[in-house]
Amino acid sequence: MVTADSRARLLELATLRGVSLSSLSELIGRNSTYLQQFIRKGSPRKLEETDRRTLARFFGVAESELGAPEEKSVQAAGSVRRGDWVDVPRLALGASAGPGALAGEEAAIGTFRFASRWLREQGLDPAQLSAIRVEGDSMEGTLRDGDEILVDRTPRPVRDGIHVVRAGDALLVKRLDTAQPGKVVLVSDNPAYRPIELTPDEVQVIGRVVWKSGRL
Repeated sequence: MVTADSRARLLELATLRGVSLSSLSELIGRNSTYLQQFIRKGSPRKLEETDRRTLARFFGVAESELGAPEEKSVQAAGSVRRGDWVDVPRLALGASAGPGALAGEEAAIGTFRFASRWLREQGLDPAQLSAIRVEGDSMEGTLRDGDEILVDRTPRPVRDGIHVVRAGDALLVKRLDTAQPGKVVLVSDNPAYRPIELTPDEVQVIGRVVWKSGRL
Protein backbone atom coordinates (compact mmCIF):
# COMPACT_ATOMS: atom_id res chain seq x y z
CA MET A 1 0.00 0.00 0.00
CA VAL A 2 1.37 3.41 -0.96
CA THR A 3 1.56 5.72 2.07
CA ALA A 4 3.10 9.09 2.84
CA ASP A 5 5.97 7.11 4.37
CA SER A 6 6.68 5.24 1.13
CA ARG A 7 6.61 8.48 -0.87
CA ALA A 8 8.98 10.04 1.66
CA ARG A 9 11.18 6.94 1.42
CA LEU A 10 11.47 7.34 -2.34
CA LEU A 11 12.49 10.98 -1.91
CA GLU A 12 14.99 9.98 0.80
CA LEU A 13 16.54 7.29 -1.42
CA ALA A 14 16.86 9.74 -4.31
CA THR A 15 18.57 12.28 -2.05
CA LEU A 16 20.98 9.72 -0.58
CA ARG A 17 21.89 8.44 -4.06
CA GLY A 18 22.26 11.98 -5.42
CA VAL A 19 19.89 11.39 -8.30
CA SER A 20 17.09 13.72 -9.40
CA LEU A 21 13.43 12.77 -9.57
CA SER A 22 13.40 13.73 -13.24
CA SER A 23 16.25 11.27 -13.94
CA LEU A 24 14.40 8.54 -12.05
CA SER A 25 11.27 9.31 -14.05
CA GLU A 26 13.24 8.84 -17.26
CA LEU A 27 14.69 5.60 -15.83
CA ILE A 28 11.19 4.12 -15.69
CA GLY A 29 10.23 5.53 -19.08
CA ARG A 30 7.99 8.34 -17.83
CA ASN A 31 7.94 12.08 -18.43
CA SER A 32 10.40 14.11 -16.37
CA THR A 33 7.79 15.37 -13.85
CA TYR A 34 6.15 12.00 -13.19
CA LEU A 35 7.78 11.17 -9.85
CA GLN A 36 7.73 14.80 -8.72
CA GLN A 37 3.95 14.73 -9.05
CA PHE A 38 3.77 11.29 -7.44
CA ILE A 39 5.62 12.51 -4.35
CA ARG A 40 4.35 16.07 -4.05
CA LYS A 41 0.78 15.76 -5.33
CA GLY A 42 -0.06 12.10 -4.82
CA SER A 43 -0.71 11.56 -8.52
CA PRO A 44 -0.63 8.79 -9.57
CA ARG A 45 -1.95 7.26 -6.36
CA LYS A 46 0.46 4.35 -6.66
CA LEU A 47 3.37 3.26 -8.83
CA GLU A 48 2.87 0.68 -11.53
CA GLU A 49 4.34 -2.66 -10.47
CA THR A 50 7.04 -2.60 -13.16
CA ASP A 51 8.01 0.98 -12.26
CA ARG A 52 8.18 0.12 -8.57
CA ARG A 53 10.32 -2.95 -9.24
CA THR A 54 12.75 -0.97 -11.43
CA LEU A 55 13.17 1.69 -8.74
CA ALA A 56 13.60 -0.90 -5.98
CA ARG A 57 16.34 -2.64 -7.96
CA PHE A 58 18.04 0.68 -8.73
CA PHE A 59 18.18 1.65 -5.05
CA GLY A 60 18.80 -1.85 -3.70
CA VAL A 61 15.75 -1.97 -1.45
CA ALA A 62 12.73 -4.21 -1.07
CA GLU A 63 9.64 -3.22 -3.05
CA SER A 64 7.68 -2.94 0.19
CA GLU A 65 9.63 0.23 0.99
CA LEU A 66 8.05 1.80 -2.10
CA GLY A 67 4.51 0.69 -1.39
CA ALA A 68 4.31 -2.96 -2.44
CA PRO A 69 2.35 -5.37 -0.23
CA GLU A 70 4.78 -7.32 1.95
CA GLU A 71 3.77 -10.65 0.42
CA LYS A 72 4.61 -9.33 -3.06
CA SER A 73 7.79 -7.56 -2.13
CA VAL A 74 10.78 -8.63 -4.22
CA GLN A 75 14.24 -8.73 -2.69
CA ALA A 76 16.42 -5.76 -3.58
CA ALA A 77 18.23 -5.72 -6.90
CA GLY A 78 16.59 -9.00 -7.82
CA SER A 79 18.07 -11.04 -4.95
CA VAL A 80 15.81 -14.05 -4.40
CA ARG A 81 15.76 -16.34 -1.38
CA ARG A 82 15.30 -20.04 -2.08
CA GLY A 83 15.33 -21.84 1.26
CA ASP A 84 18.96 -22.17 2.32
CA TRP A 85 20.20 -20.29 -0.76
CA VAL A 86 20.13 -16.71 -2.04
CA ASP A 87 20.36 -15.78 -5.72
CA VAL A 88 22.32 -12.52 -6.06
CA PRO A 89 21.92 -10.72 -9.40
CA ARG A 90 24.78 -10.27 -11.85
CA LEU A 91 24.40 -6.80 -13.33
CA ALA A 92 24.95 -5.97 -16.98
CA LEU A 93 27.88 -3.65 -16.40
CA GLY A 94 31.53 -3.84 -15.55
CA ALA A 95 33.67 -1.97 -13.03
CA SER A 96 36.82 -0.85 -14.74
CA ALA A 97 40.16 -1.73 -13.20
CA GLY A 98 41.76 0.23 -16.00
CA PRO A 99 41.24 3.71 -17.45
CA GLY A 100 37.48 3.66 -16.73
CA ALA A 101 34.37 2.17 -18.27
CA LEU A 102 31.13 3.99 -18.86
CA ALA A 103 28.41 2.78 -16.51
CA GLY A 104 25.81 0.90 -18.49
CA GLU A 105 22.29 -0.26 -17.83
CA GLU A 106 21.97 -1.77 -14.37
CA ALA A 107 19.92 -4.77 -15.49
CA ALA A 108 20.38 -8.30 -14.22
CA ILE A 109 21.83 -10.78 -16.71
CA GLY A 110 22.00 -13.78 -14.38
CA THR A 111 22.64 -14.70 -10.77
CA PHE A 112 25.24 -16.09 -8.40
CA ARG A 113 23.90 -18.47 -5.76
CA PHE A 114 25.24 -18.20 -2.21
CA ALA A 115 24.41 -20.14 0.93
CA SER A 116 22.23 -18.09 3.27
CA ARG A 117 24.27 -19.30 6.23
CA TRP A 118 27.55 -18.14 4.65
CA LEU A 119 26.13 -14.70 3.97
CA ARG A 120 24.94 -14.43 7.58
CA GLU A 121 28.37 -15.50 8.86
CA GLN A 122 29.95 -12.77 6.75
CA GLY A 123 27.50 -10.20 8.08
CA LEU A 124 26.08 -9.57 4.61
CA ASP A 125 22.51 -8.57 3.83
CA PRO A 126 21.32 -10.22 0.57
CA ALA A 127 19.17 -7.17 -0.18
CA GLN A 128 22.34 -5.05 -0.46
CA LEU A 129 24.36 -7.36 -2.71
CA SER A 130 25.00 -7.47 -6.43
CA ALA A 131 27.71 -8.98 -8.64
CA ILE A 132 29.55 -7.26 -11.49
CA ARG A 133 32.50 -8.02 -13.74
CA VAL A 134 35.98 -6.51 -13.44
CA GLU A 135 37.34 -4.94 -16.62
CA GLY A 136 41.01 -4.01 -17.09
CA ASP A 137 44.28 -4.79 -15.31
CA SER A 138 44.91 -1.92 -12.87
CA MET A 139 44.01 -4.16 -9.90
CA GLU A 140 46.23 -7.04 -11.08
CA GLY A 141 47.66 -8.89 -8.13
CA THR A 142 44.26 -8.88 -6.48
CA LEU A 143 41.65 -8.69 -9.24
CA ARG A 144 42.07 -9.74 -12.85
CA ASP A 145 40.22 -8.75 -15.99
CA GLY A 146 37.09 -10.90 -16.16
CA ASP A 147 36.82 -11.63 -12.44
CA GLU A 148 33.35 -11.41 -10.93
CA ILE A 149 33.08 -9.43 -7.70
CA LEU A 150 30.40 -9.28 -5.03
CA VAL A 151 29.59 -5.70 -4.02
CA ASP A 152 28.01 -4.85 -0.66
CA ARG A 153 26.03 -1.61 -1.04
CA THR A 154 25.14 -1.29 2.67
CA PRO A 155 25.55 2.41 3.60
CA ARG A 156 28.41 2.79 6.06
CA PRO A 157 31.48 5.00 6.59
CA VAL A 158 34.25 4.30 4.08
CA ARG A 159 37.07 2.16 5.47
CA ASP A 160 40.14 0.44 4.10
CA GLY A 161 39.50 -2.04 1.33
CA ILE A 162 38.51 -2.26 -2.30
CA HIS A 163 35.42 -0.38 -3.41
CA VAL A 164 33.37 0.19 -6.52
CA VAL A 165 32.93 3.91 -7.15
CA ARG A 166 31.50 6.27 -9.74
CA ALA A 167 33.72 9.10 -10.92
CA GLY A 168 31.85 11.12 -13.54
CA ASP A 169 30.33 8.56 -15.91
CA ALA A 170 32.97 5.94 -15.17
CA LEU A 171 32.49 2.97 -12.87
CA LEU A 172 35.79 1.99 -11.22
CA VAL A 173 37.05 -0.62 -8.78
CA LYS A 174 39.90 0.76 -6.64
CA ARG A 175 41.31 0.98 -3.16
CA LEU A 176 40.27 4.21 -1.43
CA ASP A 177 42.66 6.41 0.53
CA THR A 178 40.84 9.13 2.50
CA ALA A 179 43.73 10.03 4.82
CA GLN A 180 44.32 13.41 3.13
CA PRO A 181 41.77 16.07 4.17
CA GLY A 182 39.60 17.18 1.27
CA LYS A 183 40.82 14.42 -1.03
CA VAL A 184 39.85 10.91 -2.05
CA VAL A 185 42.68 8.97 -3.69
CA LEU A 186 41.83 6.01 -5.91
CA VAL A 187 44.71 3.55 -5.64
CA SER A 188 45.48 0.69 -8.06
CA ASP A 189 47.21 -2.52 -6.97
CA ASN A 190 49.09 -2.63 -10.28
CA PRO A 191 52.09 -0.27 -9.83
CA ALA A 192 51.93 0.65 -13.52
CA TYR A 193 48.92 2.85 -12.71
CA ARG A 194 49.29 6.12 -10.84
CA PRO A 195 46.85 7.10 -8.05
CA ILE A 196 43.91 9.30 -9.02
CA GLU A 197 43.23 12.26 -6.74
CA LEU A 198 39.66 13.58 -6.54
CA THR A 199 37.56 15.71 -4.22
CA PRO A 200 34.88 13.92 -2.16
CA ASP A 201 32.06 15.39 -4.27
CA GLU A 202 33.65 13.93 -7.42
CA VAL A 203 33.35 10.36 -6.10
CA GLN A 204 30.27 8.30 -5.29
CA VAL A 205 30.99 5.12 -3.35
CA ILE A 206 28.72 2.38 -4.69
CA GLY A 207 29.84 -0.37 -2.33
CA ARG A 208 32.64 -2.43 -0.86
CA VAL A 209 34.01 -5.50 -2.66
CA VAL A 210 33.57 -8.47 -0.31
CA TRP A 211 34.19 -11.52 -2.55
CA LYS A 212 35.61 -12.43 -5.94
CA SER A 213 35.59 -15.34 -8.35
CA GLY A 214 37.69 -15.92 -11.42
CA ARG A 215 39.21 -18.42 -13.79
CA LEU A 216 42.46 -20.20 -12.90
